[in-house]
Amino acid sequence: MHVELQQVAPAEIEQRSMQIIRSELPHPLEPENEAVILRAIHTTADFDYAENLCFSPHAVQLGVQAFLDGADIVTDTTMAMSGINKRVLARFGGQVYNYIADPEVAAEAKARGVTRATVSMERAASMHRPLVYAIGNAPTALVRLYELWKDGTLTPPALIIGVPVGFVNVIEAKELTMQMDCPWIVARGRKGGSNLAAAICNALLYTASGNERE
Repeated sequence: MHVELQQVAPAEIEQRSMQIIRSELPHPLEPENEAVILRAIHTTADFDYAENLCFSPHAVQLGVQAFLDGADIVTDTTMAMSGINKRVLARFGGQVYNYIADPEVAAEAKARGVTRATVSMERAASMHRPLVYAIGNAPTALVRLYELWKDGTLTPPALIIGVPVGFVNVIEAKELTMQMDCPWIVARGRKGGSNLAAAICNALLYTASGNERE
């Protein structure tokens, strides 16, 4: 079989990819959410995110402002942490926290019979400042954030990115997040992932920096 490759300069690959995505979308995107949805599709090659990414009112605008104000990010996986553009985040004074590999978190989770993601969210909540939570793997992280919010012990999040992937309590955890009185971006249904959580963070960071890609 003959395969003919397109000749595209390295610097133009992403720009060309975005052009292809726009051309194949079934309908125009809302301008306010376009940057996030485009980067989600670019990262996953999954056009379903044009439909199943849900946004609380002005979530993108509020997330961008949170980064401009120096907000930190808490993730539930080292993969999401690795994918976030920490150089751009640091420019605004923020950094990324991840407690999953912390031995004390692991020991407490084992003793209590809960997930490390649950304990990690409690550790993050003890920071008592607005944070962007980027959850791409563990629905238990979203459930614990909801519980802490319900009992009034959670400092209002600057933004929750709720995009865990899976089959057990994933849909339910996302629906709980959408009941919270804070900004959120949620991938409804089973789809998601740590790469998607990082991509959404980066879309917001690039918007904050004034560049589509850094």
